[in-house]
Amino acid sequence: MDATFLLVHSPAVGPATWTPVAAELRARGRRAVVPSLTEVTAGPPPYWPRVVDQVSMAAPDGPVVVVAHSNAGLYVPLVAERLRGQVTAVLFVDAALPPRRGSIPAAESDHLTFLGAMADENGVLPRWTDWWPEEMVSALVPDRRTRDMIVAEQPRLPLLYYSQHIPVPHTWDHVRGAYLWFSDPYERTAKEADERGWPVTRIPGDHLHQVVAPGAVADWLVANA
Repeated sequence: MDATFLLVHSPAVGPATWTPVAAELRARGRRAVVPSLTEVTAGPPPYWPRVVDQVSMAAPDGPVVVVAHSNAGLYVPLVAERLRGQVTAVLFVDAALPPRRGSIPAAESDHLTFLGAMADENGVLPRWTDWWPEEMVSALVPDRRTRDMIVAEQPRLPLLYYSQHIPVPHTWDHVRGAYLWFSDPYERTAKEADERGWPVTRIPGDHLHQVVAPGAVADWLVANA
C-alpha cells in the first residue's frame, strides 16, 4: 500500500497553501490529506498539543508520509512520535528543522522582537501576509484567486504562540527524512539537513513556491516518499 501524504501547513497560514499539491498528488493516484490548523490557538496556551492532535486525528490508518512546510516543521517530531509505526518518512519543504532532542522555540528572540512590535493591545498579531508589503505578497503568489484564498483563511495568532517552546522526542530522527528548499532564508537549514545525511534538493522560488509550482513539488514528494 502506498503511504498517504499528510501535508501540514504552518499555523500562520491555512490549508490552501497545500491544496494545489494535494490535487497534483491525487491526479497521480496518490492519497493526500491536508489537516486544518487555523483554530489551534482558539484557547489558552500551550498551543503545540492542539497542533499535534489535529494533525494526528487527520491521519488515516496505514502508512503515512508527514510533509511539513515552514513553521510546521517544528511539530514533525511530536507527530512522528504520536503516529509511531505509521510514519514511513518525514519530508521538510522550506521548513524549520528541529534538533535531534530537547526542545525548540517557536521563534528566535530577534524574530520575537520583530513580532512584538506588530502585536495589538491584546497581544494578537496581524495575519501573516499583513506582515509584509503588498508587492512582496503578490510576488509570493502571483495568481490573484489563489492569493485571495490564502489571505482569507489565515488566522490571527497570539504573540504567545511564538514564545512557546516545543518539546522534541529524542527518537524522532530515526525516521527517514529528506529536505526541499525554495528560498534563500532556508539555505542554512538545508545545509543542516545535508549534514544529517538526508537527501537535499533545491527548487528555486519564494517561500510559498509549492503553490506556484505544485507539479514539481508533487514530483519531489513522490520521489522521496
